[in-house]
Amino acid sequence: MSKKLGFRKALETKLKKSQVAAKKKAISIFTAMSVAHVDEEEAGSGEVRHVEQVLPKGDFYIGEWCDGLPHGNGKYLWTDGCMYVGEWFKGRIMGKGKFCWPSGATYEGEFKSGFMDGQGTFTGFSGDSYKGSWVINLKHGQGIKNYYNGDYYEGEWRSGHQEGQGKYQWQNGNRYDGEWRNGLMNGNGIMVWSNGNSYEGSWEDGFPKGNGTFIFPDGSFYVGIWSKDGKEMNGSYNPSDSSTENPDWDPRVVFLEYLKECKICPGERMSILPSKKMPHWPGMRKSTDGRQRRMSDGKLNCRSWSSDMHDVSATSEGDSKDGDDGIESLCLEDSISRGSCIQFKMSATRQGQTIWKGHKNYELMLNLQLGIRHSVGRPGPAISLDLKSSAFDPKEKVWTKFPPEGSKHTPPHQSSEFKWKDYCPLVFRTLRKLFDVDAADYMISICGNDALRELSSPGKSGSFFYLTNDDKYMIKTIKKAEVKVLLRMLPAYYNHVRSFENTLITKFYGLHCVKLTGTAQKKVRFVIMGNLLCTQYTIHRRFDLKGSSHGRTTSKPESEIDPSTTLKDLDLNYLFRLEKFWFEEFCRQVDKDCELLEQERIMDYSLLIGFHFREVPTPLTSGAVTPTGNGDHESEEAPRLSQTGKDQADNEPSGWTSIRLGINMPARVEKTVRKNDETQLVGEPTGVCYDVILFFGIIDILQDYDITKKLEHAYKSMQYDPTSISAVDPKQYSKRFRDFIFKVFVEDT
Repeated sequence: MSKKLGFRKALETKLKKSQVAAKKKAISIFTAMSVAHVDEEEAGSGEVRHVEQVLPKGDFYIGEWCDGLPHGNGKYLWTDGCMYVGEWFKGRIMGKGKFCWPSGATYEGEFKSGFMDGQGTFTGFSGDSYKGSWVINLKHGQGIKNYYNGDYYEGEWRSGHQEGQGKYQWQNGNRYDGEWRNGLMNGNGIMVWSNGNSYEGSWEDGFPKGNGTFIFPDGSFYVGIWSKDGKEMNGSYNPSDSSTENPDWDPRVVFLEYLKECKICPGERMSILPSKKMPHWPGMRKSTDGRQRRMSDGKLNCRSWSSDMHDVSATSEGDSKDGDDGIESLCLEDSISRGSCIQFKMSATRQGQTIWKGHKNYELMLNLQLGIRHSVGRPGPAISLDLKSSAFDPKEKVWTKFPPEGSKHTPPHQSSEFKWKDYCPLVFRTLRKLFDVDAADYMISICGNDALRELSSPGKSGSFFYLTNDDKYMIKTIKKAEVKVLLRMLPAYYNHVRSFENTLITKFYGLHCVKLTGTAQKKVRFVIMGNLLCTQYTIHRRFDLKGSSHGRTTSKPESEIDPSTTLKDLDLNYLFRLEKFWFEEFCRQVDKDCELLEQERIMDYSLLIGFHFREVPTPLTSGAVTPTGNGDHESEEAPRLSQTGKDQADNEPSGWTSIRLGINMPARVEKTVRKNDETQLVGEPTGVCYDVILFFGIIDILQDYDITKKLEHAYKSMQYDPTSISAVDPKQYSKRFRDFIFKVFVEDT
């Protein structure tokens, strides 16, 4: 009894700083119960017990317990007043449960590893509510949303926004029924106002755009082309027999007045995500059979507790973390000797050499920046996504001369005279709009005061790569043949990326050429692309996968492999496990992307994968890396939590809106091992899994199956297994690529 009173006294002391409402809710869980001592020596392995614990930071847990972890049904109360009641699995919030915020907001439904995932209902403190499907903390799938201001939406959601088919009813009686994209009316739909007016037709970004008809209650109507730009509008008014409207009715009134009553309510935001609150239970590692267990000494994170309670750290609202930006602390256990901790500090190293004055390519960089500034900053007509076929004509290019003293259209500069060429400028300008690239940000990234960085060595093709200072864009020098391939496939590429916003294919933002004057008359052609691995996370591993085996291993000795090394097919020692929804989406998109590349006779492309360990395996810090997966996985050190990675991954709700297929994707990787066969592409799974943030995309898509590749295929086929070489017919390449990718990416069950 005295222990029970001691527990309550300790808890009440911590709760004094919490809100009164949260206190009352917390006190309700303390009914009469017996106190179980959590002594691992007394409990057998796998035995589920009932415990009641005050944890070192003042948090409280009551419920089922197994092997030093919550497992089964249990309640967890944080000192800031947050509370979870529901199912646990090996220390993780998993299954059905209810999470309560101090404000009074609640979520009740399904959880996976602390994330709201599955069917669930969120009820906000202001009266907001959402009932439907969730994926990784985001509304995704079918759902019904009631807003605090009286508005109502029922339909499809995607990554936290209305997307697909849906109905929105405003509190004032207006309603919209149709297609949505990124939280706005987009596609075909009908808007009906409470006064009886209606518009039926095409929408873009929340406004009528394209063909549409505005109908009045008396039967008269206005039909034509709609746009926010009055110059683009064109249509006619058709009165009915009983028309009371003015025949000179101005359709712009729809934009200026009618739609002002139809704003989409932003809804209530969660103050903190349940996944941010999920406790981190230290003192645990994976045993050889993949199960977690508590370390015997209990010394973790370079500190020990005098209490015999387990050390549980869980982030509270308002908690702050001290640390240097770009520094990642990794805690490494020396389980062989004393269990002591060693702190490793890894600075975020940046790839490439900065191009300062005196660098051999300094003038080329200046020319490139001047040209980009001229091309992007040049005024042009309003952008329409419906391009004419003439815009894709390979002859559609613009030459501009840049004399050092400047001209009517170009500024003076310190470089030598050069000529600048833009290929299909309207198409790439439209692509940048399609990819949501702001023109000003684009120019600042490439043409700002910061210099570009040249990667240390050219690629196998002889191309050079340059990175912008903010890592957003990659500039690659390409051959004339590759320019022809891109221009040839540009119409199909444009239609593809317009149809499939989740395409994994490289995003192209511009195609240009610099022609240097003088005796050399050298031409340098280059393409500007999105940098797939531009992220605030440290990329711990990167792989370039083609599905072939000949020559597909890194040339570096094992001791020189580090996180910046791009590993290849025979180096792969992981399987990538995706949630069911993302796995199905991934398979569909890979099929669509490969169909395009096969149709355009493209081969030799690859899937670039980079991932960030949320729990950093210690071999990454010690240099003991086994890239080919032939090491003894049973003796592998336990993963330790990277706090920087955890904070980033579980950041505020706005951070989750950037999750897309291949971008910022929470996933799991499973270690594999190859057994006796060095040419085996996919190793055997070991059961050892890690939580990661995953990035991937299809790159190097400008190589067609030309005469050079055909000769390479014929020559290498006489020396090696024809199925093991990269240079094969596009149809065969596509099939082999997909077969391999669908073996290394699997559904996480």
